[in-house]
Amino acid sequence: MAYFDAASTEPLHPQAREAYLAALDVGWADPARLYNQARRAHLLLEQARTEVAEALGARPDEVSFTSSGTQAVHLGVLGTLHGRRRAGRRLVTGAVEHSSVLHAAGLHERDGGTVETVGVGLSGRVDLAAFTEAVAREGTAAACLQTANHEVGTLQPVAEAAAACREHGVPLLVDAAQSAGRLPIPEGWSVLMASAHKWGGPAGVGVLAVRKGSRFRSFLPEDERERRRVPGFENVPAIVAAAAALRAMTAEAAQERSRLSALVDKIRETVPKIVPDVEVIGDPVDRIPHVVTFSCMYVDGEALLTELDKAGFAVSSGSSCTASTLRPSHVLEAMGVLTHGNVRVSLPRGASAADVDRFLEILPETVRRIRRDAGVA
Repeated sequence: MAYFDAASTEPLHPQAREAYLAALDVGWADPARLYNQARRAHLLLEQARTEVAEALGARPDEVSFTSSGTQAVHLGVLGTLHGRRRAGRRLVTGAVEHSSVLHAAGLHERDGGTVETVGVGLSGRVDLAAFTEAVAREGTAAACLQTANHEVGTLQPVAEAAAACREHGVPLLVDAAQSAGRLPIPEGWSVLMASAHKWGGPAGVGVLAVRKGSRFRSFLPEDERERRRVPGFENVPAIVAAAAALRAMTAEAAQERSRLSALVDKIRETVPKIVPDVEVIGDPVDRIPHVVTFSCMYVDGEALLTELDKAGFAVSSGSSCTASTLRPSHVLEAMGVLTHGNVRVSLPRGASAADVDRFLEILPETVRRIRRDAGVA
């Protein structure tokens, strides 16, 4: 089975596995206590915090660990809005942000706040001029922008947006889940969110980094742990493993970035030549190195994913409608591109050229068969 869904979850890095097993023996105690076992756990936790902070371009005392990337986003967005209530109640977001950002924005609206959603172009990149205009409006408390889109891979103009936010005194919250460990983090953010299982760490560890000087107040009952930003007992072994994976992925990033990007370029160039009526989506150049998305006309997305799974390929789709919602991807809709028959290929660390060649070999016949069964000539 060829696993091509790293944008959802990167397989556990071998160094993370080693670190996790070792930390289970010595990092199980409560790091908030004072006895010997607790002090060992505390040292492991703080060493992991230092390593993660260094990789993300933050200070250790700015970094807190959460139970997931989604929780980090919810805490980051709502905590910043809560801390900035005196400045205003307007939130600015891009139209293709992760659903966790949009759900937090929805809660903010239901609580009486306002949200301005800035549109994107066909490539999925946010309209920078419109974003700048939005953050300049009076009463803007915060703005959100991802480093890279999770469905189509397009990089966002974070540095330019950060400069605009800084000019107008608005904190910029950056969702770096798809790029952390793979690309350098752009400067200028006020609050940063990330997720360990995206970079080869274990699931259940997220990162919330709040710059010194940023107004932040958790909307949850106060807890003495994690700088009073995140309640609950820290999973020290998992955090240690997450730090080990981030350190390893960052060290390998340049080499893997070049290799995976070449494989993605091959998919982008080949698919339109071998499959009729297909649309390759996302920016071909300004993108994260391991993600490529395309949509096939006259093809049901779920049917295509099922057939590819039978053929030995684990891929994802932005257009797989569920029976409960019957809604395609909000990202593809915002971009104004084809939403059905969508396939996202996201290559994990170590993905082989042979697997990519085999994928390109079976794809045309798979699409042809689905179209034939649907009565499409």
